[in-house]
Amino acid sequence: MKIYNTLTRTKQDFVPIKEGKVGIYVCGPTVYDYIHIGNARPMIVFDTLRRYLLYKGYDVNYVSNFTDVDDKIIKRALEEGVPSKEISERFIKEVKKDMKDLNVMEATTHPKATEEIPDMIDMIKVLIDKGHAYEVNGTVYFRTRSFKDYGKLSKKNIDELEAGHRDEKHALKVSGEDEKEDFLDFVLWKPKKEGEPSWPSPWGDGRPGWHLECSVMSKKYIGDIIDIHAGGEDLIFPHHENEIAQSEAANDVEFARYWMHNGFLRIDGEKMSKSLGNFFTIREIGEKYPLQVIRFFILSAHYRSPLNFSDTLVESAKASLERILTAVSKLEDMLADADDRSLNAEEEKISAGLKDFENKFDEAMEDDLNTADAIAAIFELVKYTNSNISSESPKKLVEEGLGMIRKLCDILGIITEIKKEKLDSEIEALIEERQAARKAKNFARADEIRDLLAAEGIILEDTREGVKWKRA
Repeated sequence: MKIYNTLTRTKQDFVPIKEGKVGIYVCGPTVYDYIHIGNARPMIVFDTLRRYLLYKGYDVNYVSNFTDVDDKIIKRALEEGVPSKEISERFIKEVKKDMKDLNVMEATTHPKATEEIPDMIDMIKVLIDKGHAYEVNGTVYFRTRSFKDYGKLSKKNIDELEAGHRDEKHALKVSGEDEKEDFLDFVLWKPKKEGEPSWPSPWGDGRPGWHLECSVMSKKYIGDIIDIHAGGEDLIFPHHENEIAQSEAANDVEFARYWMHNGFLRIDGEKMSKSLGNFFTIREIGEKYPLQVIRFFILSAHYRSPLNFSDTLVESAKASLERILTAVSKLEDMLADADDRSLNAEEEKISAGLKDFENKFDEAMEDDLNTADAIAAIFELVKYTNSNISSESPKKLVEEGLGMIRKLCDILGIITEIKKEKLDSEIEALIEERQAARKAKNFARADEIRDLLAAEGIILEDTREGVKWKRA
């Protein structure tokens, strides 16, 4: 498999540190509110990477954290007059619910920052002992220039970074607020403020800096070196750059072999923001669309490409997913009545041809997780089964066609199990009455019943296998 490595800016063959095992760390959300559509993209993309690696036979250790101590959490807790922990625990539950509805697998480990504070303190001690960090009035800073490779992920030059913030730096010095040795140094530990949660440390009560959390949690649950570190491209700088600096300075080994970053998501061509009124939580979107449609929509584009979210594009994704589910439903109906005979020569050829679509799917996924082309291979497979498998086909061939569609969709986390909801007796009676009206050539009454059912959100479809229905 080839992966585009942000560190090298090239596609590289993926070779795990330990044969057959893969450690993946994905930066998780800060839990102060419901997750939004932007949060969902990395969750879905890297869940799909995990599923594909599992399908290829790897033992995957997938770690994704919850940042459960942060200024935004504290702010909300103060507004509601409750402890910060109550806010974070509430929204961890809500995040997990949304992840389940998006068919995102539970991580191997979901560490919480507040439960890993002792290890964070230990890493800070190591950095101070090695001369990479220093304390001023209860705040501990990382000495950025002490790490010679700073900027290697983001390709930012350290002198240009300082020059770009010259005015800000001067203002801090004039006000006497700049305690740092260097403007570019970042916080590892911050002292307690009134009304905020805190933990004891050698530098006084306080809490860790955000960047430190991921360095410590990835080390504890994966090891000093991560196979794949992933997240949104907005995290490249400063978060991931700072993770590299503090981890490699503390551990004296490479932090991560491969860096994967998904592209930005925009809403109707605009950057998502509350001020523009285009900020949508997954919960809000779920009231309008099935979340499987949202998963399908997100995977319909290459993960590194920018993605534009609009009703038109989501409706198109909904129609596309419906084509796949219709093919599955059709094959399920055929299976119920299929003859259990052996395949003839022509059917053997059709059976052998199914493997071509799995190969196309694999080729797409092996090329830097190209889910867009993988979905195209599924559509070709659907077209193939529609053209070559019928109610006259033997059971074995129908099973193979159905099994292949389900297998490839499952790797993408697309659910093809169609829940057959039981109609209530009144609607069942109306469908039977419509069938009787059609037989009696009373088409006016048949059409009237169809319209009545449509008003109830029941769409009828007359097929060779009988009347099918679905909810609008």
